[in-house]
Amino acid sequence: MKAWFVIAEEGRTRLEAREVPQPQPGPGQLLVKVRAAGLNRGEFIVGGLTKAGAAKPGGQEAAGEVVGTGERVMGRCPGAFAEYALMDAREAIPVPAHLSWEEAASIPLTFTVVHDMLVEQGHLKAGEWLLVTGIASGVGVAALQAARAMGARVIGTSGSSEKLSRLGALGLDLGIQTRKGDFCEAVLKATEGKGANLALNTVGGSVFPEIVRSLAFEGRLAIVGYVDGVLRSEIDLDAVHAKRLRIFGVSNKLRSPEQRATSVAGFKRDFLPLFEGRRIRPLVDKVFAFGDTPSAKAYMESDAHAGKVVVHI
Repeated sequence: MKAWFVIAEEGRTRLEAREVPQPQPGPGQLLVKVRAAGLNRGEFIVGGLTKAGAAKPGGQEAAGEVVGTGERVMGRCPGAFAEYALMDAREAIPVPAHLSWEEAASIPLTFTVVHDMLVEQGHLKAGEWLLVTGIASGVGVAALQAARAMGARVIGTSGSSEKLSRLGALGLDLGIQTRKGDFCEAVLKATEGKGANLALNTVGGSVFPEIVRSLAFEGRLAIVGYVDGVLRSEIDLDAVHAKRLRIFGVSNKLRSPEQRATSVAGFKRDFLPLFEGRRIRPLVDKVFAFGDTPSAKAYMESDAHAGKVVVHI
């Protein structure tokens, strides 16, 4: 079968097509005929999920049919950029009937991470304010949709006024056009001087200090991305102390299979009904053909998208 591999070299990654044997499922695994796979930026950052010099099967989330039963499933799926891939049975999620393969493929990792940030660790409540930097990213748009479904209000930053306008239709309460750490004043004005109750940093260290300034008393801050490449930042310890802030990271990299399965169970309980009831429909920005997966990667890295980039297989 055909599969795309991610190769890291000289500070960058590239995709290479290979012919490989069809995988064979072991105990607790499902063999899935992949119909669509979502792209995730973290996989293509050297030093993140991909180490320099390594070549590994590409793709982390997919939607498709279980071989032997025909069941429509979506889920975390290492090696998803392939015609067939293996999925942990505990992480397989039934696909709501009204969703396309491309929409389903954009859900698993993105919304499970969002569930972790908003529900498991962020404890977001109806009526609270959520701040999302880089809100046009796949995770950012998913956080907007989930937070609005939960009854929260959302502020988002983006360098593109066009993207912010598009997200207004999804319920964005305030869009701040900026790529810099200069949004605190606007956040405080929107929240009547109180600040955001929860913030999601999808950008990285360059905006970390401004997010801390933008948080309310007992605010929470989730760290989830580094599109700016800045992995370090100063911390205003006095602000963290005085405002009783809580800062946490969100990553599946070091989690055990059991922990990941628990997160999927939480998603099924809290978020899957929102998809089934059509209260959330994932935003797919663009779909590429399987043979054009490198172009999908380039498009995502150009930051031209709002929502998810998906390949159809």
